[in-house]
Amino acid sequence: MPADLQTLCFAIAAIVLVGLSKGGFAGLGALGTPLLAIGIGDPVRAAAILLPILIAQDAVGITAFRRHWDRHVLIVMLPGAMLGILLGYLLAARISGAAVMAALGLISILFGAWRLLLERRGTIGSANAPDWVGRLLGVAAGFTSQIAHAGGPPFQMWVMPRRLPHTVFAGTTAFFFAAVNLIKLPAYFSLGQFTSANLLASLLLLPFAIAGSLAGVWLVKRISGERFYPFVYALMIVAGAKLLWDGLAGF
Repeated sequence: MPADLQTLCFAIAAIVLVGLSKGGFAGLGALGTPLLAIGIGDPVRAAAILLPILIAQDAVGITAFRRHWDRHVLIVMLPGAMLGILLGYLLAARISGAAVMAALGLISILFGAWRLLLERRGTIGSANAPDWVGRLLGVAAGFTSQIAHAGGPPFQMWVMPRRLPHTVFAGTTAFFFAAVNLIKLPAYFSLGQFTSANLLASLLLLPFAIAGSLAGVWLVKRISGERFYPFVYALMIVAGAKLLWDGLAGF
């Protein structure tokens, strides 16, 4: 990564948000890739730098919740997620960087707006959605995860209304995204994104992710999500608009 102050600030902010999401503020990780993409100007490379960090954090989550997970959710959603990852890989491999940046911006705007709407309504969706809806949302989760590590919203849309016990929800989330992130590895290798420079950047940023995770565990017990989340989701819309503008300008 370029060593200028602006890039480093964006990178550290992105990694800390990813860490906070793993530490208890579910959903914040979706802002990581947009911020890092703005900082380095390359959404595919930003996602590649984040992937090893996410995998390292997944290992921690699986260890913590290895006895608490929902088998049915994984059976329904993972096959669709694999298809979504393939579609995301084909998109990134066949279109320009400007188009990927525009797609990432649009995903960020839609996610931020969707979450703000749910915060306003105080609802999380229907608990009676059939399995075919879960399969379709699995495709969406895999696709958005491949493009922007933003698979949380589609996953949550089907799983949260099921009102799983807290530990089971956390464990199911950890297992699902651990599998998704491992499945994404061949695609990123194929795209030529696991360069020595990118892996070194991942290694240097990993301590900030760990610190973010620990901070998330501490903060989640002390900060009201009613005030914190709307600010972050609004920021995500702003970052998405910036990426969408830059992407469309590059056509």
